[in-house]
Amino acid sequence: MNWDDLMAVKAVRAKPAGTILSSRPWRTARRAVIHALLILVGISCLLPFIWMISTSFKEPFQVFTFPPEFIPNPWSIAGYQKIFTIAPIGNWVLNSLYVASVITVCQLLFSSLAAYAFARIQFPGRDVIFMGYLATMMVPGQVTLIPGYILMKYFGWIDTMSALTVPFLFGSAFGTFLLRQFFMTIPTDLEDAACIDGAGYLRTYMRIILPLAKPALATLGVFVFLSFWNDFLWPLIVINTNERRTLQVGLAVLSQGYYGTDWTALMAGTVISLIPILIIFFSAQRYFVQGITLTGIKA
Repeated sequence: MNWDDLMAVKAVRAKPAGTILSSRPWRTARRAVIHALLILVGISCLLPFIWMISTSFKEPFQVFTFPPEFIPNPWSIAGYQKIFTIAPIGNWVLNSLYVASVITVCQLLFSSLAAYAFARIQFPGRDVIFMGYLATMMVPGQVTLIPGYILMKYFGWIDTMSALTVPFLFGSAFGTFLLRQFFMTIPTDLEDAACIDGAGYLRTYMRIILPLAKPALATLGVFVFLSFWNDFLWPLIVINTNERRTLQVGLAVLSQGYYGTDWTALMAGTVISLIPILIIFFSAQRYFVQGITLTGIKA
């Protein structure tokens, strides 16, 4: 091999490295563009939330100024003061907290019991019953509104808290499915060891399954709490007294008639309705993400 051939080989070998080095600025620029686009999308999603909080601290004449002012000038808490004077918002918040908390605790209990039975206990027709239970998820909630209302009227529960809680206490097909999928990922060796030590199904469920299922339980708890905290249609149908309304129904009532133009009070009530949701989500965020990641790994 002469000198010219040797130099040509070196040039060919050196070209990929040069190409790699030259592509790094392009990769950096592409990542910067992608991150910039994601930041813009995130800001656009936060704009309604920011406008809601800003409006709750404005005076009524500042709400529809153009161009929009996201920073109130001056700041005012008149909207929060008015929402507490024109409506029993304290009762509405307590009613929503009571309904969402009681249903969440009961659904976690009964759904986890059913999920443990479907995941670990062998009995005739288990899979058929489970599939039939899951089939109830295909029935829209609007289909059961009239039968449910008739049952509440038959029991004399119209305009009572029992109508808001009792029909939803005993678990759900979604919660049972979610927990069953998580329970099936727990190694059976732990239950075999507990069985050797003399533990029965209930003790195994309480001492082994539940402590290991905290991510799935937190995930389901967040779903259930948010669902019933934001529930609107069923409380609207079964509750007639203003003091017994839930927060979402009460805010919807305030948006009608004369108070429909008082956006500062309505936005203040909406901000108040978001506080428990944010507390629940951020307190359970670690378990929530972990539960979503792990649930369904093993069918």
